[in-house]
Amino acid sequence: MSQGFHTAAIHGGYHPDNLYGPVNTPIYASTTFAQNGINELRGGFEYSRVGNPTVAALERTIAALEQATYCRVFASGMAATDVALRALLRPGKHMILGHDAYGGTFRLIDKVFGDWGVEFTVVDTTQPNAVRDALKDNTAVVWLETPTNPALSITDIGDVVKQIEGHNAKLVVDNTFATPYLQRPLELGADIVLHSATKYLGGHSDVVGGALLSNDAEFDELVYGFQGDAGAISSPFDAYLTARGIKTLAVRMDRHCDNAQTIAEYLEADPRVAKVYYPGLPSNPGYEIAKKQMRRPGAMISVLFHSEADARNFCLNTKLILLAESLGGVESLIEHPASMTHQSVNGSTLEVPKELVRISVGIEDIEDLLEDISSSLQTLEQT
Repeated sequence: MSQGFHTAAIHGGYHPDNLYGPVNTPIYASTTFAQNGINELRGGFEYSRVGNPTVAALERTIAALEQATYCRVFASGMAATDVALRALLRPGKHMILGHDAYGGTFRLIDKVFGDWGVEFTVVDTTQPNAVRDALKDNTAVVWLETPTNPALSITDIGDVVKQIEGHNAKLVVDNTFATPYLQRPLELGADIVLHSATKYLGGHSDVVGGALLSNDAEFDELVYGFQGDAGAISSPFDAYLTARGIKTLAVRMDRHCDNAQTIAEYLEADPRVAKVYYPGLPSNPGYEIAKKQMRRPGAMISVLFHSEADARNFCLNTKLILLAESLGGVESLIEHPASMTHQSVNGSTLEVPKELVRISVGIEDIEDLLEDISSSLQTLEQT
């Protein structure tokens, strides 16, 4: 039976059909499972490093939301990133990376996979034919973020699919910022979707996790092998927390987006701000594409100030909006990417302007958030 998003988020991975009928997925805190006979599994599970009922329920839920055939979850978003790249790349292969990306992703590709003999090319994926022009015979992966971290650039996923048509490269889309509620890359032609479940899927800043989704049986088999053999697995308790967060994903995202739109418009109108990066603003170059491929523009905002000093002072003077790394929780967070999450790209083609501030807009009362932002902006006039 086809289900709406809210219904799938609540019921998509689990049904209370066992002896006691618990409404929530039980936390199966067991390392191993009794067998009916030698290698005769009683319920399909043998050892929690290679499969656990709580973890499997979460995988089914996320797969339902992304309309994917396969989902595997991991101990972190970076563990999922590492496994995806190890499954798709070999020494001597080439990959294409978007010009704006999470610092941890760049560091992994540059330091770990670079030393492994993988070469990569950074291109502005928002430009027509940029990916096509960067393709090589040995290109195996095209890695996209859309919206990107931290500049909130929007890439037309369908356009990139056309650019690599007929080539063996796999298109991987990091859908962390958008979530499956706002965007479904597989439906737009992507091969693989990645999530840092730490962010909006969990949604409460209390659990770390990652997920990989696809409709490709061969890729999923490789991922499953890495998941068990390398052991970067989600614990049953972490899987439970993530599933609990997902139940309210759609409700939270609508509130996140409402707040973000109001704040982005407020900041754009303030002369103390040089530029606001938010896909929901008509001034954003990706505005029309975002309207086409996203339900709503998301809840991440980046703000360019007139100086690095202003950017730092703004970060240091909010009170309700907490100075912290990460994003996607119910509470609003602020950070200075060049000094925090994106230090690893300094000196590279992905370097982030030091005047930039990133805000993860939470679900607090909008009046309180605007008052906090206004108060912090006032401190800039005193510096």
